[in-house]
Amino acid sequence: MSAFGGARVVVTGSAGFIGTHLVRELDLAGATVTGIDRRPPSFDSPGAHLHLDLLAPVAGAILRDVLGSADLVFHLAARPGVRATGPTVEEDRRRDNVDAGRVVLGLTPLDVPIVVSSSSSVYGGARSSGLGVRPSRETDPLAPRGGYARSKAALEALCHERAVRGGVVAVARPFTVSGDGQRPDMALSRWLRAGAEGRPLEVLGSLARARDVTDVHDVVRGLLALGQRGETVTVNLGTGRPCTLAELVDAVAAALGRPVDLRIGPAGEEEPAVTRADTTRCRQVCGFVPRADLTALVRRQWDSLRLAVAA
Repeated sequence: MSAFGGARVVVTGSAGFIGTHLVRELDLAGATVTGIDRRPPSFDSPGAHLHLDLLAPVAGAILRDVLGSADLVFHLAARPGVRATGPTVEEDRRRDNVDAGRVVLGLTPLDVPIVVSSSSSVYGGARSSGLGVRPSRETDPLAPRGGYARSKAALEALCHERAVRGGVVAVARPFTVSGDGQRPDMALSRWLRAGAEGRPLEVLGSLARARDVTDVHDVVRGLLALGQRGETVTVNLGTGRPCTLAELVDAVAAALGRPVDLRIGPAGEEEPAVTRADTTRCRQVCGFVPRADLTALVRRQWDSLRLAVAA
């Protein structure tokens, strides 16, 4: 029987990019899943779904009951968007990434394991060394760039407080997550749409910049491994093999089957030159290291995007 067979599992952010895949895998593994999200789930989402804002006035009693009866909680709910701007963006990030996390961490009993999705952005990019770019290690001091990364670092501080109180909390730091169902605001989704419509791809900074692109299915596999172990630990979920933006552009062109035009623009201060995961702990804790076939990954994402648009 699966390690999750019969387990009562709560997933916040269940209607999101990673959450949708996670709920599906948990259901296949035999878990009884309760998803919580402000948005409705996709039409084929398994399990129960609570259409609920974690900070709504009516949420407290409901969450206390749901989280109190769970065997395991995955907290993925967040305000995404590294580059988001606007007059309320910092307030929104504080509310959805920090205050909502405080509610979930506080209402979940200390003996119930929680897996929290943070972000590789807390590193502020890979460090330079005498041998080139050194992968980011979980023991590195955090150096978040921009409001989104700072909100994730604040969430991790709350996780540490829970651990000090005796709670079990695993923190996952996914690197650039790609694949079927990726959010429309993320670079690959934007590039695929732009290329399909004959518009230039907007590239920030330089084609030499590099990202540790990680398949969403490997991220879910890592989250499940952390949930199964039930330990207090922080783990990178990345390949350790960054690819340049030029390679990503080439993969987009290959998926579309046509050349693409580019427009190079300035990169903001929240945009590091390179991201790269140290995968040592992922191998030790999760039992595997993510691998990404870039061409196949982008083609799969394009196929998914076309189906979504057709629907």
